[in-house]
Amino acid sequence: MPVRIPTAWLLLAPALLLLAGLFLFPIGWFLHASISELGTWSEILTEAEDVLLSGAISRSLVTTGWIGVVVTLLVLVIGYPMSYALSRARGWVFTAILLCIVLPYFTSTIVRTYAWMVLLGRNGLINQILLGLGLVGEPVNLLYNRTGVIIGMTYVLLPYMVLTLFAAMKAVDPRLMQAAEGMGASPAQVFRKVFMPLTLHGVVAGVLITFILAIGFFVTPALMGGPSDVMIAMLIEREVEITQNWPSAALMTIVLLVVTLALYAVYSRFAEPGEAVR
Repeated sequence: MPVRIPTAWLLLAPALLLLAGLFLFPIGWFLHASISELGTWSEILTEAEDVLLSGAISRSLVTTGWIGVVVTLLVLVIGYPMSYALSRARGWVFTAILLCIVLPYFTSTIVRTYAWMVLLGRNGLINQILLGLGLVGEPVNLLYNRTGVIIGMTYVLLPYMVLTLFAAMKAVDPRLMQAAEGMGASPAQVFRKVFMPLTLHGVVAGVLITFILAIGFFVTPALMGGPSDVMIAMLIEREVEITQNWPSAALMTIVLLVVTLALYAVYSRFAEPGEAVR
């Protein structure tokens, strides 16, 4: 009797093969080839201790975490009102807001980063406006420092938060707000006590997915950051390309991968509204 394969697995097979061939196999081979250079387990543990306790990597981990937290909070503060406006918009207003959010993704991250470098430079548009309005006496350093990194990463990651929150807000039954208004609640009370709690799972999911993407960022910090803004992904690239210390790069990759998987497990816990309120 022939074995019947479920239709769902047949539909998923091309995507799973692509994921295995372009992601799982290269990373697995890289980690295996790098760790095998160290030899015994004692040598691996010694190298891991030296790598994880080194000053450069400790500073990089702290910098990565700090930038990730700041960018995530900024994206949440900016993205929540945008998502709320998008969920309430209709017709051409909805289309215009959605295009402003999605349209930049038709351009590569490198091109968008270079565009921000032009805007934030000492002779860029932002400094010219500040000087023209008399708000500053000389150009402000907005580039090649942490300020530039945070601005660039916030811009790139904002759509992830907006679209995640939008999905959560559209799932809220409008009759619940109408019932609260009928009970005498003011618009502010309806928003604070009804709407916001019902979208809390979207906030948690958006924060986690934004932070996961932020801690693995490379292009924007590399182009817009300074010497003190080295993030973990940049350090991994440096170990592979410049010093060619593959074991050290592999150990840092494992650390980043473990943190990412742990955060993704938390994200999947809050991905559904029913899971978040249990």
